[in-house]
Amino acid sequence: MGIDCSSVVPESREDVFAWFSRPGALARLAPPWQPVTIAAEADSLDTGSAVLRLPGGLRWVARHDPAAYDPPWCFADETAIDGLASVPVGALVRWRHTHRFEEIDQGRTRVVDSVAAPVPARLLRPMFGYRYRQLADDLAAHHRAAAHGFRPSVIAMTGSSGLVGSALSAFLTTGGHTVIRLVRHPARHAGEREWNLAAPAPELLDGVDAVVHLAGASIAGRFTAAHRRALVDSRVGPTRALAERAAAAGVPTFVTASAVGYYGPDRGDERLDESSTRGTGFLADLVADWEHAAEPAARSGLRVVRVRTGIVQSPRGGTLRLLRPLFAAGLGGRIGDGRQWLSWIGIDDLVEIYHRALWDGELSGAVNAVAPNPVRNLDYTATLARVSRRPAVIPVPRWGPALLLGAQGAEELAAASQRVLPDRLTAAGYSFRHPDLDACLRHLLGRESIDPGR
Repeated sequence: MGIDCSSVVPESREDVFAWFSRPGALARLAPPWQPVTIAAEADSLDTGSAVLRLPGGLRWVARHDPAAYDPPWCFADETAIDGLASVPVGALVRWRHTHRFEEIDQGRTRVVDSVAAPVPARLLRPMFGYRYRQLADDLAAHHRAAAHGFRPSVIAMTGSSGLVGSALSAFLTTGGHTVIRLVRHPARHAGEREWNLAAPAPELLDGVDAVVHLAGASIAGRFTAAHRRALVDSRVGPTRALAERAAAAGVPTFVTASAVGYYGPDRGDERLDESSTRGTGFLADLVADWEHAAEPAARSGLRVVRVRTGIVQSPRGGTLRLLRPLFAAGLGGRIGDGRQWLSWIGIDDLVEIYHRALWDGELSGAVNAVAPNPVRNLDYTATLARVSRRPAVIPVPRWGPALLLGAQGAEELAAASQRVLPDRLTAAGYSFRHPDLDACLRHLLGRESIDPGR
């Protein structure tokens, strides 16, 4: 039982081991389809412990073995008991995971994983296939940035606990960067600073090299007057105040979230790039005001990047999190006739696009963060059903989403049709990790057929 597998990474052994030793490594490697969340990462590969939350209030404690710690060659962890919630797993699951790093030459490393546990290898292979792809792609992205002169930086981030922010924070810290989380409560440690949305403190951005602004109330919800007001109030005013503070502090780079809602809810088959005109409707107006709120930073000479994000694909949040259980139960289906366009983006590509916005001095203004192959709702439905290995034969009438979102919310979210293309990224030479929806969903849902035992 257990598994022995390996993969070759085109990076030096020292760089690979350093990546594993930094905060965020566990978050970047944890398969998103598993019902597990990270309660605490180990503060050391020598003697630290990681804690995972499991369903039913249980905990998995993985304690590192100091006797196996031999950098940059090896480290190991095994299940342990620390608190009542960890007793069932610690007592019943004997798990030991040994991580080895073999130097092939100065630019290549074989990562070897050996797990001794009462778990069949076939159940572990998807997890390690995912881990190896994440590791290789993340290291390659950091290597490209370093080749363009991007050195370890201090990055202030709002919205760091959200779907995108948590993934981006982990990506940046494993790359050797320092993330300062701008939070609305009193700071609890050196990695946080309290952020007054309306009037940021003068010292808020001291020592900061770049700002990534992700905060804002969730767009999902019934489009009542109160919900619309919350969307505006959480974006426009705070963005303007933060942009003014960044300008006053002389922070060179200001990257802010935006959305493809800028183009309006229905542009037919029109191909929409960054030069396309603004659409109509509440979300188009909101996004335009949201983007304009960053102007104080641009007027002061800061490089401002507005990341217009499509429908993010991740089992941990957003649309896919809502649809996955429906499709798993065989209850998925197209919305209406399914002809509406869906401009999507995998969570890891979105993270890397934000990273690119930080280091690529040629990027500024609006950037469409969408995959190069938008699909119609009908095709999205068929792809998700195929990857889920379930039928999708129950269509959702167009009035169905209106029951949850209201008429306006249904029109501008569930039934929106936007054929958006990433022309600025393509021109900049950005290479998508997952340009194809099928491959993206297989990666995120553990359906890849790649055997990590190579």
